[in-house]
Amino acid sequence: MSLKTTRLLSCICLASWLSGCQVTTTGKNGYNGNWAPLFDGTSLAGWKQSDFLNPGITYARDRKLVIPAGEVLSGITWARDFPKMDYEIRLEAMRADGSDFFCGLTFPVNDSFASLILGGWGGTVCGISCLDGEDAANNETTTSILFKNRAWYAVRLRVTKDKLEAWLDNEKIVNADTKDRQIDVRIEVEESRPLGLATFQTTAALRNVRWRKLVE
Repeated sequence: MSLKTTRLLSCICLASWLSGCQVTTTGKNGYNGNWAPLFDGTSLAGWKQSDFLNPGITYARDRKLVIPAGEVLSGITWARDFPKMDYEIRLEAMRADGSDFFCGLTFPVNDSFASLILGGWGGTVCGISCLDGEDAANNETTTSILFKNRAWYAVRLRVTKDKLEAWLDNEKIVNADTKDRQIDVRIEVEESRPLGLATFQTTAALRNVRWRKLVE
């Protein structure tokens, strides 16, 4: 084997080894259109505790995010960059204990924000807060779903120009036209902005939290 060939093989091996050692920052690689984790399964990397009044303190355990019930709201807020438009979020959520919303997913919509609420207003109401000043219990996205405690539900959210869509266990529950509409969150969850997960007097578990940028 020539010296030139030996050096070439050495370079190839080194490049391969280095590529295998690259550190993936939680959530970062979603910009290329592939699904990327927002939760690494073991820590709250990338998240901070939301500044609610007397919340339960969120923690990671057994590859799940656990949000304990607080006096009113509990949850976490994303502390890194995130797109404002043309993206999807997926997660699985469980109401472990309690009787109100176990998934309050607040998310950016251009320069504003909205929330996908699952199981609010006593346990069954789902929808988007807020559209034209009306919350998830009082606009066209309102649906009523009977949730079982300690059961996992697959959640999917898609944010695109002029439209908000959401699915629960592959059934579409939100299909809202947002063109020329006022979009905002309820004042109670402002601490979840720009991207956050919250519960209302309810303990929840979440897993497989991930996102991707929608690219052409």
